[in-house]
Amino acid sequence: MEIKTENYNIVYDEASQSIIFDGSLRLNGAEEYTSISELLDNVVKEEPEKIVLNLRELAFLNSSGISILSKFVINVRKRKNIQMVVFGAKKNPWQGKSLKNLQRLMPSLKLELD
Repeated sequence: MEIKTENYNIVYDEASQSIIFDGSLRLNGAEEYTSISELLDNVVKEEPEKIVLNLRELAFLNSSGISILSKFVINVRKRKNIQMVVFGAKKNPWQGKSLKNLQRLMPSLKLELD
């Protein structure tokens, strides 16, 4: 599963159970995030043991995108059998506070900022 555009790429690597975000997401509202939501929902439906959300190369994510990620984390939390790891980078200022909020939504979520 993969979404490639001029501004961003999102790839689900089934072998490593990783969803890798790259680029900058500045879409307008939930409607424009539909394809991304569907990709995330499809990963959850597969019920992998672990989901790795790699956001290290995602330079920007607007509030609509943060909302989509929050809904995704809540969806994963409902499935008690899926572990979740989120990788971020301190070089992206938005990630510090926003990714810690994901941890509040799912206390078992492992967050690594490097």
